[in-house]
Amino acid sequence: MKLRIIQLLLLLAPLALLRQPVAAQVAQTAAPALTLGEVIAQALEHSAAGQQTLTNRETGYWAWRGYQANYRPQLGLAGTLPNFSRVITPVVQPDGTTDFRAVRINNSNLALTLSQNIGLTGAQVFVGAEVQRFDDFNGGLKRYNNQPFTLGIVQPLGQFNNLKWARAIEPLRYQESQRAYVEERETVAQRVTELYFDVLLQQVNAAVAGQNAQATAELLRIGRERFALGRLSQSDLLQLELNLLDARQAQNQARLDAEIAAVALQAYTGQPAAEGTLALAVPAPAPQPAVAPAQALAEARQFRSTTLALRRRLLQAERDVALARGTTGFQASLTANLGYVNQAPNFTDTYLNLQNQQQVRLAFSLPLVDWGRRQAIVKTAELTRDQTRHDVAQEERSFEQTVLTQAGQQPALAEQIQLAGRADSLAQRRYDIARATYLLGRISLTDLTLASVAKDGARRGYIFALRAGWVAYYRLRALTLFDFETQTPLLK
Repeated sequence: MKLRIIQLLLLLAPLALLRQPVAAQVAQTAAPALTLGEVIAQALEHSAAGQQTLTNRETGYWAWRGYQANYRPQLGLAGTLPNFSRVITPVVQPDGTTDFRAVRINNSNLALTLSQNIGLTGAQVFVGAEVQRFDDFNGGLKRYNNQPFTLGIVQPLGQFNNLKWARAIEPLRYQESQRAYVEERETVAQRVTELYFDVLLQQVNAAVAGQNAQATAELLRIGRERFALGRLSQSDLLQLELNLLDARQAQNQARLDAEIAAVALQAYTGQPAAEGTLALAVPAPAPQPAVAPAQALAEARQFRSTTLALRRRLLQAERDVALARGTTGFQASLTANLGYVNQAPNFTDTYLNLQNQQQVRLAFSLPLVDWGRRQAIVKTAELTRDQTRHDVAQEERSFEQTVLTQAGQQPALAEQIQLAGRADSLAQRRYDIARATYLLGRISLTDLTLASVAKDGARRGYIFALRAGWVAYYRLRALTLFDFETQTPLLK
């Protein structure tokens, strides 16, 4: 019995050196190894997806600036200078006949206008000045028409007021774009995490395959010695040789899969292609703070862009109904202005004896017979609005259920990581003991193979559990825009 124990210890000693943790072997492929946080930071800075999030935010900002500009005074200069023509034109004579005469004239104008939109009514108030100059070169005539001051208003009546609806919708759109920026960054982090663990899993597979090939080669060497002594059947020896071939094939395939996964990660993150093996560190389990589903839902409602997007869609549906009604029925526009005007041969003389000028105009249109066209357009918009309400209600319930489900999964994921880590450790120890016991001839090759399969499966299961934990971590952050580890919102 003592001899058996000594033999077992002698076999386990070199085995412990051979069977070092797979994660350590993966980390030793190159130095220094990149961490998950570093790869995510690189992706946000250099990847196309990271740049797209920044572009979307900037687009939302400048759209907001454009909206704000509609409610601020607009100063503009317009004119036609010069406006020269030399033509033969028909001229009606006093007796009613038409005579064709050659004319050589210049009719130029220049106007300066300051306008302000009134969002509440959709009106536009303007203040302006305009100068016209007419030259008749054939007759040697020059005249000026000067409007040094004019004040007016253009007020739509019964028409669609786009400024009013924009005041309700555009602030939501802007806030939505700023929140979406943070969400998209968390989504990029989630995708990088998935690709990171894809590489890591393939590298673990390659390391496991390499260990298996090395261990199988050692078993074949010992098996040949035992076969020469008549202590191993030829069938088992052939099985060992076959196992070595399978192990080497698996090793080559695992290396190829690891290279393909690394290329996919580098392409997404915008990293330059690295020479040799891409070294990735096995991260610790993701933070698993206690998250109450009710709190997660409350934070999501407060910070997530989805809440604003649903409100915006309802307002846009109502706006479309107002647009259908405001562009198909009675429409009118009231234009009124007053000011001063004068004309004279010399420009300075136009400021003498200025005359009052007033203009009032009411233009309207009313369809009398349209064969139901207006009713059809309005009814279509109303039906679309009603369907939007149903869709928004359904999406809101679905979103809430997604948040509650994701938050409710956190305890199970934390426990799964602990169980997978424990299973990995136990399966590794079991394989070490099974291999040493097989070398002593106390178990069959089938039992050793089963222990090896269980060991490899447990290692992959641990990496999968880590992956699920980190992906869920970033997914919950994206769904709620809240960091439950620090109890602070992600919005700055």
